Amino acid sequence: MTIRAIITGCGNYLPEKVLTNDDLAQMVDTSDEWITQRVGIRSRHIAAEGECTSDMGAAAATKALQAANIKPTEVDFLICATTTPDKTFPATGTQIQHKIGMAQGFAFDVQAVCSGFVYALAVANNFIQQGQGKTALVVGAETFSRIVDWNDRGTCVLFGDGAGAAVVSREEDLSKGILSSHLHSEGKHAEELSLIGPSTNRWVPEILDANDPEDISYYPY
Repeated sequence: MTIRAIITGCGNYLPEKVLTNDDLAQMVDTSDEWITQRVGIRSRHIAAEGECTSDMGAAAATKALQAANIKPTEVDFLICATTTPDKTFPATGTQIQHKIGMAQGFAFDVQAVCSGFVYALAVANNFIQQGQGKTALVVGAETFSRIVDWNDRGTCVLFGDGAGAAVVSREEDLSKGILSSHLHSEGKHAEELSLIGPSTNRWVPEILDANDPEDISYYPY
């Protein structure tokens, strides 16, 4: 039997604060005309203090569930696409899982930056086709305002904060659903736009005396 995955509900969330191009012009050497002509962006939303990626992801996921008319207890797994997780671990997906009241199944993150949601959707599609679940939540959420260099006019104009989500369900009607997915990447262009991670150039001090609490306290593991 051929199985397909179909999107049965969508949801989104945007923070209240709006940062316009004119606002950015007060921060860096730019203008509304310069930004609009090059990227077509006129404004972006910025997360409030204390508002994190999982908060926005949970809000979007809740709306998607409502649109699909299903309960969190009916979801088999959740995939969160994010480059700005709440923590290095556990996965932000597990935080969203908890916040929406999904106590069963499994949750994890996918990190593919701008294409993250497409990757997460492809993974969900494969899981469903292989019979590893009937209903999935795919969430894309980012808090880029916390990692953007607000002094760099070439990049700070591009990014904002927000989240989107989709319920993806098993479908046996072959007249609809996801037909296929085709993913590709070019690792040689990694330095074109990048952000140094916590494992880069990290200094790990040597333990001089394993029995000395003062020495051990400086060891990060």
